[in-house]
Amino acid sequence: MVELLLLLLVGLIAGILAGLLGIGGGIIFTPVLFFLFEGAGVENPVLWTVASGLFCTFIAASGSIVRQYIQDNMFWSEGLKLGLMGVLGVYLGKLVITSPYYSRTEFVIFFSIMLLYVAYMMFGRGKDKKDEYDREFELLTTKQSFVAGGCGGFVAALAGVGGGGIMVPIMNLFYHQPFKKAVSVSHLAMILMVTSGWLQLALEPGAVSGVTEFSMGYVDFGAAFPLAIGGLIGGFGGAFLNQKIKRKYLQWGFAILAVAMATRLIWGIL
Repeated sequence: MVELLLLLLVGLIAGILAGLLGIGGGIIFTPVLFFLFEGAGVENPVLWTVASGLFCTFIAASGSIVRQYIQDNMFWSEGLKLGLMGVLGVYLGKLVITSPYYSRTEFVIFFSIMLLYVAYMMFGRGKDKKDEYDREFELLTTKQSFVAGGCGGFVAALAGVGGGGIMVPIMNLFYHQPFKKAVSVSHLAMILMVTSGWLQLALEPGAVSGVTEFSMGYVDFGAAFPLAIGGLIGGFGGAFLNQKIKRKYLQWGFAILAVAMATRLIWGIL
């Protein structure tokens, strides 16, 4: 019961941060799940972490879509096109993580680099005083969707996250899409991408046992569901607080948290 409440609380915090900062909760879900599975001595903790993290992100992204729809900030055709391109990236990433060359060490190094990258992006956004919501909304081309979605899907499979931390900067910085639109498009794309990812790993043979008995393949629903529900509830709270708190301080705070998590992960393999 204590573990259940703790996972629910962590999910709540992750969801609030996701709603406030426009990030995927997976950036917090994944390290928590990794520490949980590794601490329990589960065989193949990386696969369990990625699969269960993708399921958490699926729940959280579903809540984000509802919020975007309520706020009339939906871009259906571009989001679906980006998501379909991302499914290909997820499949390629799945081939990597199920190979014998992607172990605990490679996962920790890759995820730590991604955390440091997110910290850098958050710190940069915290200093940015420009109002980019006034940009014109240009349609994403198929090529742009292929690059952004493919990269996001590949990273999603390798790290067990939604891929928004990759897709949003690509769309925003390289393809000059407004940040608000990039977040909405990436959340819709995530639904397709992460659903493809966790379903593939749920059907992957070779899984022995997770932390709980409620599992299928490498997806431990018993561990992931409390995190996901907390993230879903927290996401609505974060969206509500979005306009009430100075975002730059939150972004800088999250940058510090991301560096701390990366340091903890790397310390564990030394």
